[in-house]
Amino acid sequence: MDEDLLLDRDSGRILEAEPPLSIVDQSWEVLDPNPDVRALFLEFNQRFFWGKLSGVEVKWSPRMTLCAGVCSYEGRGGLCSIRLSEPLLKLRPRKDLVETLLHEMIHALLFVTQNNRDRDGHGPEFCKHMNRINQASGTRITIYHSFHDEVDVYRQHWWRCDGPCRTRRPYYGWVKRAMNRAPSRLDPWWEEHRLTCGGSYTKVKEPEGYSSKKGKKKEEVVPKPRSETPFKGSLRSE
Repeated sequence: MDEDLLLDRDSGRILEAEPPLSIVDQSWEVLDPNPDVRALFLEFNQRFFWGKLSGVEVKWSPRMTLCAGVCSYEGRGGLCSIRLSEPLLKLRPRKDLVETLLHEMIHALLFVTQNNRDRDGHGPEFCKHMNRINQASGTRITIYHSFHDEVDVYRQHWWRCDGPCRTRRPYYGWVKRAMNRAPSRLDPWWEEHRLTCGGSYTKVKEPEGYSSKKGKKKEEVVPKPRSETPFKGSLRSE
């Protein structure tokens, strides 16, 4: 009998079996709201990537706040690692985790099979696999998966320039970051800013209580003075 057909024992009628749930079906939000990301990876590797990603690792990143996922390649041995942003994806539906993971797995496949190390490359090969998986699974994997609203939640350190760029699109002199790193010559755009604006950046916002926490942390690392005990003997001058 066709495996898509079932026999109703009571009536004897042949019934069509319900199709399996799409991997991004809304029901999964309740059935499995906090999936094991490694288990998902193993399932998708067999289902969509012909088992070719067995040497790839996948893990959560508790500190990555600028993008939802990244695929990195290290060394000549071809170590390939997928990192998923725990801060960003924990705020999103399960569907976004699934599609972000599949996006990075496509990058991993292109590296493993073609030694393609372009993390930002979304050319014909990437789009071919993206479309193939979307059609087979009902997903809507896209070229970009940065969640701007969630990223902004973590960008709590703000600086603003006092020069002409305050009136220029698209940034109007603002720099917003998730970490406390002031704009400087370390930024790739710094030289252009120096030549076209020349203004100085002043910090205007930071997370509530950040300064007090920072001061407390510094106090904690200061070693406590040693208790003084009577010294019996002569002192040696250095």
